[in-house]
Amino acid sequence: MDAFELLAHPVRLRVVHAMRGGRELTTADLCDRIRDVSKATVYRHVDLLAAGGVLEVALERRVRGAVERRYRLRRDRAGIDTHTANSLSPDDHRSAFAAALAVLTAEFAAYLDRDSADPVADLVGYRQHAVWLSPGELHGMIDGMREAIAPHLANEPSPDRTQYLISPILFPVEAPPTETCTDHTADEQPEPGAM
Repeated sequence: MDAFELLAHPVRLRVVHAMRGGRELTTADLCDRIRDVSKATVYRHVDLLAAGGVLEVALERRVRGAVERRYRLRRDRAGIDTHTANSLSPDDHRSAFAAALAVLTAEFAAYLDRDSADPVADLVGYRQHAVWLSPGELHGMIDGMREAIAPHLANEPSPDRTQYLISPILFPVEAPPTETCTDHTADEQPEPGAM
C-alpha cells in the first residue's frame, strides 16, 4: 500500500492525529480515543499503519500473557511527499477530500458527545470565507498560515495544552472573471441595513 492510499482513509487519519505530539499509545488507548469505531477496526488500521512504516513500536511488554505494544508516529512518514501530491488524479483528490471531511465530522461529533464540550469556551470555529486572491496574494496567505501553524506542530501534550484539529481547506470555487471590472458603485444602492 503506497503512502497516499495508506493515509487517505478516515480511521487511519484519525489514528495519525491521535498520535501527534510525540505520544506513545497502545491500540487500546487508541480505541478509548476513537470510541465510535469498533475495536477490531482500530486494531486492523493500526496494523496497516505499522506495516506501512507510519507507526513504529516504541515499547513492547508482556501483560497477562499477551504482548502489549506502545506505538509512536514516524513524522517523516505521516504525510504525502510533494512528488506523490503532484501525481494525484482528480479521483485521488476526491477520495482524500472525502476522507478529510469524514475525519472532521467524526471528530466534531465525538467532541460534542463529551460531557465537557463547550464550543464557546473552547473557541470552536468553523467559519468559511470566500475571498478573491491573485496568485501572489494566495501564496502570501498560505505562507502566513504555515508560519502561524508550523511552530506548534512539534508541541507535546502537557496539562495546560488541549489538542485542537486545525484543517485549512482551500480550493477555487470560481474562475477569475474574463471581463475587466468597472466601477458600478454609482449604479448600485445598498439595501437598508446592509454592510
